[in-house]
Amino acid sequence: MLKETQDGVIANIKISPNSKKNEIIKSEAEVKIKITAQPIDGKANKALIEYLSKEFKIPKTSIQILKGETSKEKTILFKTTDSDKITKLKEKL
Repeated sequence: MLKETQDGVIANIKISPNSKKNEIIKSEAEVKIKITAQPIDGKANKALIEYLSKEFKIPKTSIQILKGETSKEKTILFKTTDSDKITKLKEKL
């Protein structure tokens, strides 16, 4: 699910928009992130990046959706080389 690269960390996640609250749910099979925003006009993607930015203390400009702009299955790149942040990403995702 997580892969370290020279650019940072790549994570495969599943998003669940229109939820009651923002949260990360980790299971053996996948990582699901619930977002309160609706999947209209990219609002859920924007809310996802904002939530991940706050959760992992990584600037929004350093979080990029590589694949899945219009899908629930997303591949996200966290551009960071900070070992503490990478460790936190591995724990939560």
